[in-house]
Amino acid sequence: MPVAEPTLATLPNPALRYFLATRPPFLGVTLFACLIGLATAFASGVSIRTTTAIATIVFALMAHAGINVLNDYYDALNGTDANNTERIFPFTGGSRFIQNGVLSLRETGVFGAVLIAVVIAAGIWLTTVSAPALLWIGVTGLVIGWAYSAPPLKLNSRGMGETCVWAGFALIAVGADFVQRGSFAALPLIAVTGYALLVTNILFINQFPDRKADEAAGKHHWVVRLGASRARWCYSVIACAAYLWLIGAVTAGMLPWLVLVALLPAFLSLRAARDLVRYAEAPAKLAPAIQLTIGAASLHGILLAAALVAARLLA
Repeated sequence: MPVAEPTLATLPNPALRYFLATRPPFLGVTLFACLIGLATAFASGVSIRTTTAIATIVFALMAHAGINVLNDYYDALNGTDANNTERIFPFTGGSRFIQNGVLSLRETGVFGAVLIAVVIAAGIWLTTVSAPALLWIGVTGLVIGWAYSAPPLKLNSRGMGETCVWAGFALIAVGADFVQRGSFAALPLIAVTGYALLVTNILFINQFPDRKADEAAGKHHWVVRLGASRARWCYSVIACAAYLWLIGAVTAGMLPWLVLVALLPAFLSLRAARDLVRYAEAPAKLAPAIQLTIGAASLHGILLAAALVAARLLA
């Protein structure tokens, strides 16, 4: 049964309106990236500090929420969400808060800016209890999130959206590890690479229902550039790269063999890839494939983090 889009009449509580404007059901991928970073620190023998671990998760989620809100703001400015008639709510076409009159354009922009301002303040505090170099991770992550949709860069419109998503989620894990470790390490980047690729596939498949509206708004991402018929094969390439990376890292001795359990979601990715090949030109039928893609990334992240923790406990 289709999920009803938000309206002002169904959301009379202002606090609930602003909370739901962040698209909370989709913040889980940030939580799992944090857990991977915390797990790599733990697997390296670092004692996890509960307070900073919780703070890292909370403010990473807030950063993702702020970026979601700002993305809605900028997509309202360029008109892509308003003109999107093939959207699959709640997965594509934005939150619909602006288009359905739940929040005004100005309210959305101010809310997103406030969330990012809080994250910046929190990042400065985390830097004081970790190490100064954490600031560079935070600044880079926020710039990527802002530049993804905001002019003048509009990186997704220039075919760099997938790179932004991969880098952004890789940085979350690297940052979560750094807060605990107090220094940079290769392990979190090695561990999170496959997960970040699977999260990238969430963006990639979501662009198929949005393709026509995005093209009309000047958002020339790769699904627009290649066309649905050719772009559909890229999903399988990204998914295969994610799982092969994990196998390669274990084979090279960079990750413990227990993390191979995180290959289990490959069957979800396979089913989603099959559906995308079949329905790339009929985006209304892609909702199950989008759900499978989200499930594959989420399950991979959970299993990977759990396996890293188990590997240390069993050592």
